Amino acid sequence: MQKLTTQSEWIARAQSVLPAGGFGNFDPGIIIARGEGSRVWDEDGNDYVDYLIGSGPMLLGHGHPEVMEAVLEQLPQGMTFFANNAKGIELAEAIVDAVPCCEQVRFVASGGEADMYAIRLARAYTGRTKILKFEGGYHGMSAEAQMSLAPERRVNFPQAVPDSAGIPQSVADQMLIAPFNDLAAVEALLSEHTDIAAIIAEPLQRIIPAAPGFLQGLRDLCDKHAVLLIFDEIVTGFRLAHGGAQERYGVTPDICTLGKIIGGGFPLAALGASAEIMQHFDKSIVGGDKWLMQLGTLSGNPIAAAAGLKTMEILKRDGSYDTLRDIGRRLQDMQSRALDAAGIPHQICGDETLFDIFFTTSACRDYRTAKHDDPGRNATYNKALRQHGIFKSPGKLYPSLAITAEDLEKTKFAIEQAVKSISPT
Repeated sequence: MQKLTTQSEWIARAQSVLPAGGFGNFDPGIIIARGEGSRVWDEDGNDYVDYLIGSGPMLLGHGHPEVMEAVLEQLPQGMTFFANNAKGIELAEAIVDAVPCCEQVRFVASGGEADMYAIRLARAYTGRTKILKFEGGYHGMSAEAQMSLAPERRVNFPQAVPDSAGIPQSVADQMLIAPFNDLAAVEALLSEHTDIAAIIAEPLQRIIPAAPGFLQGLRDLCDKHAVLLIFDEIVTGFRLAHGGAQERYGVTPDICTLGKIIGGGFPLAALGASAEIMQHFDKSIVGGDKWLMQLGTLSGNPIAAAAGLKTMEILKRDGSYDTLRDIGRRLQDMQSRALDAAGIPHQICGDETLFDIFFTTSACRDYRTAKHDDPGRNATYNKALRQHGIFKSPGKLYPSLAITAEDLEKTKFAIEQAVKSISPT
């Protein structure tokens, strides 16, 4: 039977009803029809090995049978209630059991919400207003988070540069920006500004690893200056280890945010901290002046909670993270070998569970050094990967446990062809 609507037709329809022709997330030039296991198919029937995995949550792949069974068991019992439910409570218990800083959690629907509330919670607890974040750090779409995420112009630290229209100067005035992996800069700012409520950081900033001692240095400086440390673990939570970056690196923040994997592919995120900090969500304890109001229609909905619980259970099984890291190492190695053989300078930046390539000879320590010497080379490389059936972000590659030996062979071939496309002639 002839397909009634082609990808090009869907693209044209999207352009008429969606600004910039898309949802704002990913390249609107591809329309995904379905996903299964490690693969996705576009509306023309082309299949791709999926290394985007929904920007992180599909760590087990698409339609994992145990996750599907858990969701289908919950569906006839109700999809959402705007009320406490057993699955949500079980998920909260599982998070508290796994994540070192969490004694209590509060659910929201997205990682951006979680980060927004984490910042607000730090202000409520400390009574201070300023937030220190790192240039290039991504913490969602709130006004505070949209400061110096991807600034196109360099300014002197700690000046904040808004990445979006619609943000008043008053927000920028409450944000201090520092370079990632620079403890001296952080210490100078903490010594100069006594009204800092918190430092918010990705323990793995996009794909830039923290330098040895950096995260512990942040912990020590926060303790010294009575500032809260927030780890944005939306990406790293239950990816780097079952206890996230806190377990992997052995550093415990005051507050953390979680998302993606804990919803098993459904809209769900959370923030967690000690009971003392989290009591600001309880008006009966802190009173009206210190109470942090938070609610959301889909917060803690049982479908997402069921999917997240099963996903976390599977990841906790023996060997899951060893397997994931082995897949990641093999993907790193096959790219390095092909690029080395072609004499193309590059750096692989990140963790085995989340990484990508920078075409540069420089070490990648922060936003300003994690750059391609020739951005066009990266664009050509990623375009060739897509043409040969690899689906990934232009700046990030997510391995998943669904990747098979056949997928790795297809990926190896695609990498070889992509390297040819950027090789010196």
